[in-house]
Amino acid sequence: MKIKPALYIALVTCASVVMLSACGSNKNNNNTSPSPVASSSGAAGGGATKNITITAANWEFDQPEIKVKKGDTINLTLTNKQGVHGIEITDFGVKIKNGETKSFTVDKAGTFEYHCNIQCGQGHDNMTGNIIVE
Repeated sequence: MKIKPALYIALVTCASVVMLSACGSNKNNNNTSPSPVASSSGAAGGGATKNITITAANWEFDQPEIKVKKGDTINLTLTNKQGVHGIEITDFGVKIKNGETKSFTVDKAGTFEYHCNIQCGQGHDNMTGNIIVE
């Protein structure tokens, strides 16, 4: 079976539009957008609980740097303001998408990258940030 060039071009174009539109819609109809929150309770030397909300938009996170203490527990929530995004922090086994929260304890000092783990279009590679554990 031979595919006509016009049909082939139409199929490739449709497939490209579908792949590139991953960031183009936000299926969350929640019109409220909570502002970034970093609240804590507990000791100043580590062991505190930090509630952190990161808001993602095309193609950036609103908090490119988060500072915490070794031993802190982080309750990390992701909110998508524009597009469809996720967060992955490989070093701590974190992988969340819009509206999800993951709790984890930072048990080692250093700088740890987080990034968007959903292929979201042309600016996807720029969607990174760091958690700095002192």
